Amino acid sequence: MTKFNYQKICSDLIEGLSPKGREVVSRRFGLDQNQKETLEAIGQDHSITRERVRQIQEDAILKVNKVLDRYQPVFKHLENAFRSYGNIKKEDVLLNLLGEGNNQNQVFFLLTLGKPFLRFFETDKYHTFWTTEPKPTAAMNNVVSAFHKFLSKRKTPITLQEVSANEFFGKNKSKEKIHSFGPQSFHSILEVSKNIQKNQDGFWGLREWPEINPRGIKDRAYVAFKKEQKPLHFSEVARLIGGNANVQSVHNELIRDNRFVLVGRGLYALKEMGYRPGVVRDVIIGILKDSKKPLTQEEILSEVSKQRVVQKSTVLINLNNKQCFSKNPEGKYVFVKGVSSI
Repeated sequence: MTKFNYQKICSDLIEGLSPKGREVVSRRFGLDQNQKETLEAIGQDHSITRERVRQIQEDAILKVNKVLDRYQPVFKHLENAFRSYGNIKKEDVLLNLLGEGNNQNQVFFLLTLGKPFLRFFETDKYHTFWTTEPKPTAAMNNVVSAFHKFLSKRKTPITLQEVSANEFFGKNKSKEKIHSFGPQSFHSILEVSKNIQKNQDGFWGLREWPEINPRGIKDRAYVAFKKEQKPLHFSEVARLIGGNANVQSVHNELIRDNRFVLVGRGLYALKEMGYRPGVVRDVIIGILKDSKKPLTQEEILSEVSKQRVVQKSTVLINLNNKQCFSKNPEGKYVFVKGVSSI
């Protein structure tokens, strides 16, 4: 990428201003320091109103605009960068990319001056972003709405490598009226959205999903189980959560939250992964009900082993409970009529 000395360019641009105009612009945009200053703060230093400071700033910007032609290469560079992002980018990400951390205020100032660049303030749906599209909101709404529906139907987070942006846009372009935004804009638009977010592992999903924004120990435990896709001991869950998670606190949350099922001594699994809640007796009753036919001891042992990590003797003791189970003439087990599980 072409390197520009943004600090020198900005200094040159405001060099021809009056001392007060140069000071106001420099302080308002933070060109000589990291902190941008308010109209009121500058006005207090000069014993003038914030409105007068605004007028000085506006007059100074008009004068700067008259000399922009000599700096067209830098603005062309910024336009090319926008094109590579799909003509839209979340503000903090954009400034970090273009300003490389040290020149963010200078890049912000140049974007403010450049005619193709438009800044849209934060709303309840979107973070503050920049674009070269004059009316982007309708198209953005359609993109976000279409992907929101896609995620709601899928019900699990997804990486952008797993979903082809070209395929997604191809299916939705005429229906959703995406207009000038294309596949290259896909990531940038999602980045701007508040309702669709990316977690630390690079998976995109709905903001309220625990995999995307885990809240508290129980959600972080849920995410750990989703990643591992197998039963885990509560101490292992605490280790996976990290951050010095208290083992007993993790265990207490696993006990209280009905998303988790106790499947062995200290072992838990996700209910949504097909694990039945309840004790071994309840599991056996559920297996027999689902089978809709009597089962042999071995068949029951096999099915219980998919649900619980217990000794064979534990299953046999439960099968000997005459109030719940009986054998038919063929020696197969049935549950006693009227008995119920959790």
